[in-house]
Amino acid sequence: MAVEHGQRLQTLGVRALNSGGCVGIADNSVFAQVRHRPPCIAMAYFHTIASQRYAFADLRTLLARASPARSGDQLSGVMAPTMQERLAAQMALAALPLKVFLNECVVPYEDDEVTRLILDTHNAAAFAPVAHLTIGDFRNWLLGDAANTVTLAALAPGLTPEMVAAVSKICRLQDLVLIARKCSVVTRFRGTIGLPGRLATRLQPNHPTDDAIGIAASLLDGLLHGCGDAVIGINPATDNVAQVAKLLHMLDDVIGGYGIPTQSCVLTHVTNTLQAIERGAPVDLVFQSIGGTEGTNRSFGIDLALLAQAQQAAMSLQRGSVFEDGQRGRHLMYFETGQGSALSAGAHHGCDQQTIEARAYAVARAFKPLLVNTVVGFIGPEYLYNGKQIIRAGLEDHFCGKLLGVPMGCDVCYTNHAEADSDDMDALLTLLSAAGCNFIMGVPGADDIMLNYQSTSFHDALVMRQTLGLRAAPEFEAWLQQMKIFADGTASRLLPHIPERFASTLKHLDAA
Repeated sequence: MAVEHGQRLQTLGVRALNSGGCVGIADNSVFAQVRHRPPCIAMAYFHTIASQRYAFADLRTLLARASPARSGDQLSGVMAPTMQERLAAQMALAALPLKVFLNECVVPYEDDEVTRLILDTHNAAAFAPVAHLTIGDFRNWLLGDAANTVTLAALAPGLTPEMVAAVSKICRLQDLVLIARKCSVVTRFRGTIGLPGRLATRLQPNHPTDDAIGIAASLLDGLLHGCGDAVIGINPATDNVAQVAKLLHMLDDVIGGYGIPTQSCVLTHVTNTLQAIERGAPVDLVFQSIGGTEGTNRSFGIDLALLAQAQQAAMSLQRGSVFEDGQRGRHLMYFETGQGSALSAGAHHGCDQQTIEARAYAVARAFKPLLVNTVVGFIGPEYLYNGKQIIRAGLEDHFCGKLLGVPMGCDVCYTNHAEADSDDMDALLTLLSAAGCNFIMGVPGADDIMLNYQSTSFHDALVMRQTLGLRAAPEFEAWLQQMKIFADGTASRLLPHIPERFASTLKHLDAA
């Protein structure tokens, strides 16, 4: 079985990332490592509170019982039944050496290509500075001054998703904010996303019938509020290749016509994007939903080989800008994730949803994406029941992604049947902005009328920028000032009049 999987990985082209490369052709050393790796060893863990001794059969169980309460884990039967047992699990987890996570798998190595990706690309040299620590000691180190932007960037390739998920489970919300704020993950395509002191936005002009006038109106509204520096991204109502190509050409005309230093994306299945590339469509970013297990990704109709194929196809188009350092923007993958997707697919392997979510970031990391977005409250209250659970999950996701070196954004959102409201979203938005979140969503009126959920609005980004002194991506900010949308300076302040360049466009839309 192990030999067969090793051959498959070589065929798929998964290469060790220790050199900082992206997914490519596997070499013989990696193939041998996959083929001969010894099986993961499961151990039991214990902790005593007063006279009660709590036992946890394996690492998977320990992580699940240590997770803060959420409805998805209750639904799957992995949540701690009492607060006392959760505390016991957290205490046992805090005493666990980080090295354990390299020897015990929560999802079997032989059965799952995501597990193989995580372990076979682990960078031992990067891990060495913290290899002697327990989870509790690691939390304390992360909160200390020794953990800074430089040291955390160097450490990222040495961390596994299970390690960062474990430490997040014993962190307070303020810990999740402070530690994530120290991480800087910067990416480039036509603009620079993730610089400290910057907050980018995805302009999301969805329409329930893909009506061109409706999309254009939302797009103009967003641009005039300073949104769109992360991406202008449309979820198509009609998901076929012809419609995808039509929308891509429309967005390309807008971006090119106004000289906007941003990128477009139509959030369709990766196979549709590949066909659109073959037909000559102007594809900037390749989108795909991903999960933390092979089975979850199979439910999405993908595997690592398909993602690698799409990445290479998009790279061949050479559509990224050439920056002042002479390098072309090459970050062109856009991934979305969400706690609960593995349980929905019946592919969670008895793990808690937050640990599996963190594993999705290992998949993302392998492809050096421009953007990774946790759509935190979108799946529904079956997985995150109320505002408190959504807030915690959003901060956990951002924290785990950033520690792993992933350019994390967050769709601060909820569905209409969740026990949450806009006050909860304001709280999460403010915490994430303080934590250095790379980007958020910009949706007209915060209400996506195509996907039928509540997100963040165009003015929400303005509020965060002005409240916390944040700014748009530098290239986009310069464009906003050049087009007389923003006033000159660093205050992210809108000018009071519609710029002349857009006035005629608005009249045309009004007439239509």
